[in-house]
Amino acid sequence: MRLVSAYEIRDKYLRKDMLPTIFCPGCGIGSVLQYTLRAIDELKLDPDKIVWVSGIGCSSRVPGFVNFDGLHTTHGRALAFATGIKLANPELKIIAFMGDGDAAAIGGNHFIHAIRRNLDVTVILINNFTYGMTGGQVAPTTPKGLRGTTAPYGQFENPFDIAQLAVAAGANYVARWTVFNYIQGINSIKKALQKEGFSLVEFLSPCPISFGRRNRMKTAPEIIKWYQKITVPIEKAKKMKPEELEGKIIIGEFVDRDRPGLVREYEEYKKRAKKMMGWEV
Repeated sequence: MRLVSAYEIRDKYLRKDMLPTIFCPGCGIGSVLQYTLRAIDELKLDPDKIVWVSGIGCSSRVPGFVNFDGLHTTHGRALAFATGIKLANPELKIIAFMGDGDAAAIGGNHFIHAIRRNLDVTVILINNFTYGMTGGQVAPTTPKGLRGTTAPYGQFENPFDIAQLAVAAGANYVARWTVFNYIQGINSIKKALQKEGFSLVEFLSPCPISFGRRNRMKTAPEIIKWYQKITVPIEKAKKMKPEELEGKIIIGEFVDRDRPGLVREYEEYKKRAKKMMGWEV
């Protein structure tokens, strides 16, 4: 894979008048944003045919930095707005840039039902295991035993596995990587952007300020090294015993299938309705 320079990507796709970004030193959101823009560039997609949608949170500030049409909406409601945009203009490609709290907690119901409907959208999900913008509260993804401001003695609840949740709900494409897996991440985003229906690429992304310093990982390199300890490639995981996978997070491609998307199903529904009502020309 030949990578064009980061300066070319910046100059081509970012709003220079909005820079610098609000992201903290060591935050992984900028890396994932770069991977997404590189995927768009390599696929030669028309920026005028892409809409970025987000809810609330650190990662949800991204649509303000990119030179595309976009909506920065209410907390957990990015996929509700994405549904309206897609059904109003099916020609548009929708990218929802979401955080783990936004997607799996406040927007959890929207997330599950958007997948069930197979909404034609690509979700790029930043999972930093915390509510970074509001000070480091534990999220529904915080691994057991790790600390946040609302669990100073360690999280005692079971976390969501977002990728497996999306597979079970019926997504057409699901992959999970860390920000360290940049080539795999870019390739997965490229696949996701070309899929009909719901596609999800989840990234484990460092948050040294709100998550790391409460868990003795004060820098991004320390968190990246921790990712290397806790992640297991999916092919290797298939050969491991359940007890060996305890406390591990599986990375890789989880599903790649081709069920009809919501737009195609809705158009077929309209045809049936018109035929039944005798409104066909």
